[in-house]
Amino acid sequence: MKVIKHSGHVVPFDRQKLKRSLQKSGASPELIEQTLQSIENQLYEGISTKEIYKLAFAILKKASNGHAARYNLRHALQLLGPDGFFFEKFISRLYQAEGYDAKTNLTLQGKCVTHEVDIALKKNNTVWMAECKFHSSRESASDVKVPMYILSRFNDLKALQHTIFSGRETFACCLLVTNNRFTKDAETFALCSGISLLSWDFPKDNGIKNKIDKGMLYPITCLTTLSLVEKEKLLILNLLLVKDIVTDSKSLSKIGLSENRIRNVLKEASQICNFI
Repeated sequence: MKVIKHSGHVVPFDRQKLKRSLQKSGASPELIEQTLQSIENQLYEGISTKEIYKLAFAILKKASNGHAARYNLRHALQLLGPDGFFFEKFISRLYQAEGYDAKTNLTLQGKCVTHEVDIALKKNNTVWMAECKFHSSRESASDVKVPMYILSRFNDLKALQHTIFSGRETFACCLLVTNNRFTKDAETFALCSGISLLSWDFPKDNGIKNKIDKGMLYPITCLTTLSLVEKEKLLILNLLLVKDIVTDSKSLSKIGLSENRIRNVLKEASQICNFI
């Protein structure tokens, strides 16, 4: 059976790959097997991976909103757009959970020109310049021109000291982040130039997906019990993570949700964060 990927490439249906993605939702082995069998019964030649995703999402959502939300995670990152401002704040939260100090949306003077810096990070007296490349399309990838451009900006900025956190600091390291993936040339150039990369699944076992799961740092955009407008309202209130509304449930009433809706949202949030 052939399926069509987001990129348009035609590949054989991979049951094991689908099974691994379902396992990441937190669903039980029994539910995963039921979901696989249901989807296999509905497969046809040339079905898109997008349609397969919809089928799996519907089955998981019927069983548990929490399972569906976790399965929806990659799409949830795309909802932190369209310009990537909330994605930058989300990435800073990932690093703050790992003990970094973080500041976003900075304008700093380089040796030659001024630069807008997405994120500055500091840990163990080492200061990082972090730049985010946000893609609203699942098919997009950051090619080699992106790290080449970031490297030139980093070199201009590291030539001077900056007042960012506690004093006169110098950028020592450079990090480039994307919500999708990097091309092989981009990865090779970054490795050669000393630029660290972070994408959905890179580095292996420590990509964005892994960092989210390790710290239960799920974005509110993955919640299935909220509308797009309601999610945007919460983002504007600086509530980026599902755990933020668990600890600040009053924010849900601030955006106009009824008591019954609030209970449903908090139930899903608790399922996602394993609080119950």
